[in-house]
Amino acid sequence: MSNKNNDIKIEIIQLRNQIKQWNYEYHVLDAPTVSDELYDSAYHRLVKLEEQYPQFNSNDSPTKTVGNKPINSLTKIFHQQPMLSLGNAFNYEDLLKFDQQIKKTLSENNIEYVCELKIDGLSISITYEKGELKTAATRGDGIAGEDITNNILTIKTIPKIIPINSKLEVRGEIYLSKEEFNRINEKQQQQNLPLFANPRNAAAGTIRQLDINIVNSRKLDGFLYYYINATNDNIKTHEQALFTLQKYGFKINEQWQLCKNIEEVWIYIQKYQKLRNTLPYEIDGIVIKINDLTSYDMLGRTNKAPKWAIAYKFPAVTSVTKLLDIFPTVGRTGKITYNARLQPVIIAGTTVTFATLHNGDYIINRDLRINDLVSVKKAGDIIPEVIAPIISNRQINNIIFKKAINCPVCKTKLEQVPPEVDQFCINSDCSSRILKSLMHFCSRNAMDIIGLNEKILLRFLDLKWIKTISDIYNLINLRKEILSLPRFGEKSFTNLANSIILSKQNSLERLLFGLGIRHVGQKTAIILAKKYLTLNNLMEATFDDLANTNEIGPIIATSVIDYFLNPTNQQLINNLQNFKLNFNYLQKNQSQVLNGKTFVLTGTLTKSRNEFIELLNNYGAKITNTISNNTSYLIVGENPGNKLAQARKLNVKIINEEQLQNLLKEVAKNG
Repeated sequence: MSNKNNDIKIEIIQLRNQIKQWNYEYHVLDAPTVSDELYDSAYHRLVKLEEQYPQFNSNDSPTKTVGNKPINSLTKIFHQQPMLSLGNAFNYEDLLKFDQQIKKTLSENNIEYVCELKIDGLSISITYEKGELKTAATRGDGIAGEDITNNILTIKTIPKIIPINSKLEVRGEIYLSKEEFNRINEKQQQQNLPLFANPRNAAAGTIRQLDINIVNSRKLDGFLYYYINATNDNIKTHEQALFTLQKYGFKINEQWQLCKNIEEVWIYIQKYQKLRNTLPYEIDGIVIKINDLTSYDMLGRTNKAPKWAIAYKFPAVTSVTKLLDIFPTVGRTGKITYNARLQPVIIAGTTVTFATLHNGDYIINRDLRINDLVSVKKAGDIIPEVIAPIISNRQINNIIFKKAINCPVCKTKLEQVPPEVDQFCINSDCSSRILKSLMHFCSRNAMDIIGLNEKILLRFLDLKWIKTISDIYNLINLRKEILSLPRFGEKSFTNLANSIILSKQNSLERLLFGLGIRHVGQKTAIILAKKYLTLNNLMEATFDDLANTNEIGPIIATSVIDYFLNPTNQQLINNLQNFKLNFNYLQKNQSQVLNGKTFVLTGTLTKSRNEFIELLNNYGAKITNTISNNTSYLIVGENPGNKLAQARKLNVKIINEEQLQNLLKEVAKNG
């Protein structure tokens, strides 16, 4: 054997062993140590080498197998049909190649595809007999998976009984919403338990739990998308199969779309690549399937994947880089956040040099050390986050982390009171706390004072024109002084003054959020404002009254009581009152005019989903994701999805944004 061939053989063996280890970590331990990008790169390198050097092929290669062996603590269930993986596409050229191969095999020029969001969760298969849920299993090695029947029965969106008597096997994805994932990790953190790296790991770890109480405490959800042997029940297309599953009571992901050709598939992919971070759950790509089920047998499959479907993988939002330093910063409440300085790395199209490390316990629990290679995650515009170290690459002299003792800005000794996981600077005169409190108060979702950005606030702080929030309202009396500053003209001052004056009229919930009361976010501020109607009422509320309020509880109640008992905060409220800020909730008179009405959104709209939720909630309406007989209105933007056809089928009233505004004006006038 030549030296070159020997080197190739060694590389192939090393790649196989490494990928098998990664598969084990991902599928069995639910604790991946590498990014999808790094895994895909190694996997496709192995595929290429095996194609070029077939003499080194092995049936034991991870390119020939699916998933991993079931874990020992759960009983095996054999699948009616193998649960295969999907081949991957990474660009438009890959999709064209897939389309051309389909057309060549079927001798057809017009191929319809169904596009579905690729949910980042855990694949499952569920079997029903005589209309009753009998078994549920994970993918496992594709032939047999773990028996997770009891845990699946806890998921409210998966029907226990369906209206058919014949045997049925359906497949789908179990997942956790982003909101539930964050809640679970907060609880893990409070109990000093290891945090989950992502929603997929948390969902997989939960569904394999042997303690049913833990499963019950976590709100798992599921989308079903594959009707096994649908053609036996005279179902000819995947589109028809999805509608049938929905009719039987299964939850399907309604963002799917029937595409007439591969060009429409590409438009769908580009749309959801942009919308990806607005969804309430994680997706990592798009699944493309041929709509005609009768062609599946003709197209066939490999040992690993069907030839009638492919998964388009979005650009990686995780990558691996070097952790160069760890340093603390101070927030508006005094909370210390640790940050990572990274060797620059491109993630999701942007260069990342810094990432959050949350708190000291987060770093210690993950055993992150300076100079480690680490995996880093980035989702949209959210600050990148260091997930885990790559232990196998650790050097012996990498520096072990130690928590800060003093505030990095004012040098005050930090406090950490159990069971708190965060450290705090308790110095109310800390310049970093003051600046960030002012920035928060002026932010768009709080008082929305345009013109007071970080740079200008810092300048005003240095000049001692501002020290507290109430000083903002005295700035309109400093016209001469402000106009003397470089690059600050008459127009800039007028715009700033008008924005400050206008902010005085904001509704109570904006002021509550802007004050920065600990644990009081936007949603909580609205709840408090709606219940108490005025700031004075809230300040007089008892602990019991607050704690017994829906979605408030004892922690927030304590925080609110403590805030208003603080003499410094009492003086701030008096000052704001002297500046004639509105202390009343302004939406109460219109809040019930759309009570009982349900709205659904589809397509690309001119405002974010959260803005529509806030707007319609103010009128008493609610927004859901699903079209049903109970839907009152479908609000349609550009490029609407399947919800439009479903709304027409159910005779749901369809309106655009202009018609929505007219509707709100009309109900407000008549209400």
